[in-house]
Amino acid sequence: MTEKGGISTRKAWGIVLVSLIDDVVIIGVVVGLLWFFHVKLPVWAIVLIVLVLGSYVFVRTWAVIPSIRRKRITGAEGMIGMVGEVVESETERMVVRVHGEYWHAECCEGDIEPGEEVEVVAIERLKLTVQRRQS
Repeated sequence: MTEKGGISTRKAWGIVLVSLIDDVVIIGVVVGLLWFFHVKLPVWAIVLIVLVLGSYVFVRTWAVIPSIRRKRITGAEGMIGMVGEVVESETERMVVRVHGEYWHAECCEGDIEPGEEVEVVAIERLKLTVQRRQS
């Protein structure tokens, strides 16, 4: 299971495997060039070179998975889950202060009074959707 804003392990491995395609092509080109120019290397040496380079590329790419799965902290995705305070609460319009900034908002669960804490659950353009903060 992923936390808010994260991606699944399957998707992260898919990204890693797709990013390995160009490295596999490069290794294939090098082996093909060795064969084309009749460079005499024993088969075991070619296999060893391919395994070492392939392992290096795979481990280097695998190390990126934690940063791929990390929750986004910038842009609209970074706003989701933030806590704010209701400043104005009218029938059709609500203003909340989140991280020192004032935002127009709508509540997905009834009326919320000024001074109450809310949590951002969604953002569309410049309007937040909020709910009461769960203690």
